[in-house]
Amino acid sequence: MIEFFVLGVTARSAADLMEMQPNTAALFYRKIREVIAHYLAEDASQAFNGDFILDESHFGEPRDNKQYKTDEDKHAVFGILSRQGKIFTKMTGQTTAALLTAAAPNLLVPDSVVYIKGYHEDQALDVNEFYQERVSNIEDAEQARYLIGETENFWNQTKRMLRKYNGIPKNTFPLFLKECEFRFNYGTPKQQLKILKQWTGV
Repeated sequence: MIEFFVLGVTARSAADLMEMQPNTAALFYRKIREVIAHYLAEDASQAFNGDFILDESHFGEPRDNKQYKTDEDKHAVFGILSRQGKIFTKMTGQTTAALLTAAAPNLLVPDSVVYIKGYHEDQALDVNEFYQERVSNIEDAEQARYLIGETENFWNQTKRMLRKYNGIPKNTFPLFLKECEFRFNYGTPKQQLKILKQWTGV
């Protein structure tokens, strides 16, 4: 099953090939994604000192009233940060107001943010309705080009991966996002398979 996961085969297709119940395959895939999320959280804690914020009040320049009215149905979904040759992601709502106030000197603003228009809490997240905006203002032109290139590459790969699901429930979307982060950061399928076997103990 791990091999099917690494190759990007959906849980339903893997269940059919393995002649097992689709729910069993879906549970196995979820467990793999939970393991990935755990180890990527450790990666993030080692990559930078401070928290990675995703609070729209910290993005860019203040907007006038007219722009607020235009963007009232615009919701941030997750942020993308490039550090030490890796991509890190964070969903909205994972940084509290207290933390933003107390730890402001150590907070990192994402390099880009992915938004969705007209989102309702009870609907699935459809990657076809997402769009990305750059946030960080980096003075070093060479570094800026590198970061833009990395975040664009990640976003393009993520869109290709998530489109096959035709919408993902909001409560499980963070696990799918971490899967995309893992696939981008951890090399070839052969390398990913080796790492996942180590992490899962299979």
